Amino acid sequence: MDKCCSTTPGKPDTKGHKHHHAEGDGHDHDHSHNSGDQTVFQMFLPAIISFVVLLLGIAFDNYIKPIWFTGWVRLVWFLAAYIPVGFPVLKDAYKSIIKGDVFSEFFLMSIATIGAFAIGEYPEGVAVMLFYAVGEVFQSMAVTRAKGNIKALLDQRPDEVTVMVNNQPKTMKAKEAKIGDIIQLKPGEKLALDGELLSDSASFNTAALTGESKPDTKNKGEAVLAGMINMNSIALVKVNTAYEDSKLSKILELVQNATAQKAPTELFIRKFAKVYTPIVVFLAIGICLLPYFFVSDYQFRDWVYRALIFLVISCPCALVISIPLGYFGGIGAASRNGILFKGSNFLDSIAEIQNVVMDKTGTMTEGVFKVQEVSISPEFNKEEILQLVNALESKSTHPVATAIHNYAGEINHAIPLENVEEIAGHGLKAMVNGKDLLAGNFKLMDKFNISYDINHANIVYTVIAVAYDNKFAGYITIADSIKEDAKETVDNLHKMNVKATMLSGDKGTVVKYVADQLGIDNAFGDLLPEDKVNKVKEIKAKNQTVAFVGDGVNDAPVVALSDVGIAMGGLGSDATIETADVVIQDDKPSKIPMAINIGKQTKKIVWQNIVLAFAVKAVVLILGAGGLATMWEAVFADVGVALLAILNAVRIQRMKF
Repeated sequence: MDKCCSTTPGKPDTKGHKHHHAEGDGHDHDHSHNSGDQTVFQMFLPAIISFVVLLLGIAFDNYIKPIWFTGWVRLVWFLAAYIPVGFPVLKDAYKSIIKGDVFSEFFLMSIATIGAFAIGEYPEGVAVMLFYAVGEVFQSMAVTRAKGNIKALLDQRPDEVTVMVNNQPKTMKAKEAKIGDIIQLKPGEKLALDGELLSDSASFNTAALTGESKPDTKNKGEAVLAGMINMNSIALVKVNTAYEDSKLSKILELVQNATAQKAPTELFIRKFAKVYTPIVVFLAIGICLLPYFFVSDYQFRDWVYRALIFLVISCPCALVISIPLGYFGGIGAASRNGILFKGSNFLDSIAEIQNVVMDKTGTMTEGVFKVQEVSISPEFNKEEILQLVNALESKSTHPVATAIHNYAGEINHAIPLENVEEIAGHGLKAMVNGKDLLAGNFKLMDKFNISYDINHANIVYTVIAVAYDNKFAGYITIADSIKEDAKETVDNLHKMNVKATMLSGDKGTVVKYVADQLGIDNAFGDLLPEDKVNKVKEIKAKNQTVAFVGDGVNDAPVVALSDVGIAMGGLGSDATIETADVVIQDDKPSKIPMAINIGKQTKKIVWQNIVLAFAVKAVVLILGAGGLATMWEAVFADVGVALLAILNAVRIQRMKF
């Protein structure tokens, strides 16, 4: 379902701004500390030491005024305050310069604070670096927390499992469990590996995977997945997937890698920072030197101070950290609601969607068909034809096959099916005892010149036409029920001014009936895969954006053409998780407008941060260049705005959608 995300590409080159977040958001704050391995106290310890020494220095300067606190003693004192917070930044600036990235924010802060020391403004030099360091710690904590929230949300696998060995329970590491092992799952326990339920039935809480709080009852032989919690009685599960290959592992990896796919806004800010920072440095040099030629009472020290303020204010930290954090928050909020985004670029894309084009079966309907009527011509044996169709349909994965199987009963494997062929958009064909057997829609009958004497257009239900030995044998009607939240989905899309279109290979009368029930704007039935592609092309020809919602496998051509591909029920399908731009983990269509809303809210927060950062910096830059702002205003414009932007960015993780 994904035209560009089957594999996760490497992260974009970030050397324009080496602000390290190894967490995976492409923007790491690693100033010689690893926030994941340190306590909060350890992270703040250098800043606490610096703050205490700075306060004592200011007290000596302005209140106590000891006679010895002058000259080199005063310089050494403030250097002692500066080193705990300044040394890591100076080291990062040096590393960046060695790698050819001269104009990093570390370089800006280094020359600004060293410059302050050079003109004797020791307390202000220390204060700027101190507040910068405190801001960095808060930023690291925010990113680590966002990362931890998502990991805690998704990585629900317990470390140990109870495996039945010779009918005796034995506890072992989950990673050591092998395919074929039988796990005993007690009430309240989480399943660690994917498997098949051996017990007659069991109820599971799937909220960690789908965001759905309603218990899901599974029957014997059905798939159960890592992360599900057993609700009632003891259950036995046969392991069928290795620990590292479970659906949950794939989902966890998907979310952790999601930020490698950068949104256009992020990519722009990165490129902007690479150009912006050197311009700021040269402007600062101009502020310092050019007034010499135009100002009669030019004082070098005053203009150096203004240039240093300019450098502190201009640091692009607020933008470069808060924007990825905003997108990461959006991905986390979506994950908590059972929606997986393959990257922050799709959060941007889905926010701009004007048309949602959807498949019918399994998307807006349950995909659980039931046989309504069997009409077989008297010249054929009804039971024999049903057995032939049941055997032929068993070669298909379409829900129709399940409906026929449930109605006709056990499949007769003795039926000698030969040359079984699935004809896309038509149905199935095979040879039985030297005679052709056809089962599909009436286009299949027309294709093989089978004559029939019924007006199938008047039949509302899905119709499976059957032909045997080049004669029309009759038909089977099948009905599918509409999902309970399908109408709400379409209503919510309309409230967002998003048009809904239904494309289906199913019979036109069935598609029209479902569309009328739901209030869908446009509906088209009897479509082949290439017809769906043409319909989407027609919408895109009007310069409108399209999201396609389907199963992510059969509709691959349409998905490749759409701006955003959304898979329904991706929890059970490896192929869907691999190919989707966005994966809705349960089968609820109401998650479609929710995904669009999350995209819109994320984009709004990101742009709020951009406007905030630029507006405050612009004002204080002008004041600083004019000599009306001190280092303290400069600190607010840098660290203060960065912290405000971070607080705004993490807000999305607390929103209700």
